[in-house]
Amino acid sequence: MLKIFKKRRNIFITLIHQQASLTLEGMEALKAYLIKPDQVLADKLTAIEKEADEARRILIEELNRTFITPFDREDIFALSRAVDDVLDYAYSTMTEIVILKVKPTDYMIQMCTLLRDAAFELMRAIERLQDHPNVASEHAQRAKALENKVETVYREALADMFHETDDVKLLINVMKLREVYRHLSNAADRGDEAANVLADIIVKTT
Repeated sequence: MLKIFKKRRNIFITLIHQQASLTLEGMEALKAYLIKPDQVLADKLTAIEKEADEARRILIEELNRTFITPFDREDIFALSRAVDDVLDYAYSTMTEIVILKVKPTDYMIQMCTLLRDAAFELMRAIERLQDHPNVASEHAQRAKALENKVETVYREALADMFHETDDVKLLINVMKLREVYRHLSNAADRGDEAANVLADIIVKTT
């Protein structure tokens, strides 16, 4: 009976960890794409995003048919959703670049690098959540700190964009760039939300 209970408990952490791992992989693919836009990398990111959606669907099904969960089902759902949103915004960043025909900038690469590092910290936090909650908390705090750095780069990018924008064509390009930057900023916000949910879980279970 105890073995069955332990197996059922672990499946949620396993599935969220799978999502976090795919999010990290997706951020790495996006960074590579920003450095050198390539259809192969775009296709890879698309495939990763679909695989992560499948993992989330499986988690929701498990959640709906399981009575006992390792922590609040609302927290499981919220953490899964936030991690999924990070990857969704990575994917939408790439699609906006393609649709708007925007050339990736150094600011985008900086933001994506920080997001990649934050995704790594979130994945590590989820790995440690069950057996080492204090270590998980440290990783969550690092993810939050990286989110703040993304916002700093975001503001720097906006300030740089709007410097001397009298030319109409330049102004149009500025608006396109702002849209892409916004997706990266949103990804950071959702990473911050995931870190907050992790912190709540740790407080409730320790």
